[in-house]
Amino acid sequence: MTDSHVATRGRRVLVTHDRLADGAIHLLNAHDVDVFFSPAYAPTEFVAQRVAELQVDALIVRQGRVDEAVIAASSRLQVIAKHGVGVDNIDLHAAAARNIPVIRAMGSNSRAVAEHTIALALTLLKDIPRLDQAVKSGEWPKPTFLGRDIIGTVMGLVGFGSIGQQVAGIATGLGMTVIMHDPHAQREIAQFDKSGDRDLDSLLGEADIVSLHCPLTSATRNLLDERRLRLMKPTSFVVNTARGGLISEPALCAALLEGRIAGAGLDSFALEPPAKDSPLWTLPNLITTPHIAGVTQGSAGAMAEIAAQHVISVLDGNAPDSRSLARLTELAAE
Repeated sequence: MTDSHVATRGRRVLVTHDRLADGAIHLLNAHDVDVFFSPAYAPTEFVAQRVAELQVDALIVRQGRVDEAVIAASSRLQVIAKHGVGVDNIDLHAAAARNIPVIRAMGSNSRAVAEHTIALALTLLKDIPRLDQAVKSGEWPKPTFLGRDIIGTVMGLVGFGSIGQQVAGIATGLGMTVIMHDPHAQREIAQFDKSGDRDLDSLLGEADIVSLHCPLTSATRNLLDERRLRLMKPTSFVVNTARGGLISEPALCAALLEGRIAGAGLDSFALEPPAKDSPLWTLPNLITTPHIAGVTQGSAGAMAEIAAQHVISVLDGNAPDSRSLARLTELAAE
């Protein structure tokens, strides 16, 4: 976790955060790489200046945006490794223009995100925030309360990659019925339960919980817009542990305020950190967490060490792992 301060080794990496798992730092140091840090969510101008001053060979991207200015700031930059899997905060065009691979830590946090997804879903389903507040304010809603059952609840998964598959396994174990939409994972859907395959509009109309597990791309930005939110049942919930831009936040606000859906659980937002005066904060049927679904003791260590391994491999002259390589088709729309 300690910044190298002074370069003593032959190669340098900058982490866009103020910490990295100790195991990853030791691994990098053992392979002739000094580790430097930049504050989480630091302005890109600050990060670019730090990259220029250090002339780093690699970046490990945790939080904040890495734009063209950052990528162009070091003539020595050879690789960008993501501490996680989402790359919408990295300018893939700028990296590709300089032949700099962007590599993800695939599978490193799938279980953690899946567990958090289920936690948000159950919190909404069981109406825990409202009941908690009622009891703490002196009310006792037991005489009038009628809860919802987990068993038989329909969980609709939009995206069936590694995280979606983990969610499906947990949900099934709890007695939920799982339906899925992912045109890019037909083989995986067939292996899990072919009868659960749905087109997106059908899934939205059928699910009690709609949970998003797809990347943010030009095609998926505002995937849940006003039209699609209107397809959902008034008793249903939205859970987003993927990327905030998948949901139109103004449309979600309207749907929650008007009671067109019952509630939402968000771990990610279109702008991070979100504005302090966001209209979202006025909604009693919304629960939020600060984009930490994938941040657990186990996953943080795994993400860091996989990112470190990618950096070391490329700096040692190896081709980037093709299965982990981020491609331009995953670029989020501006």
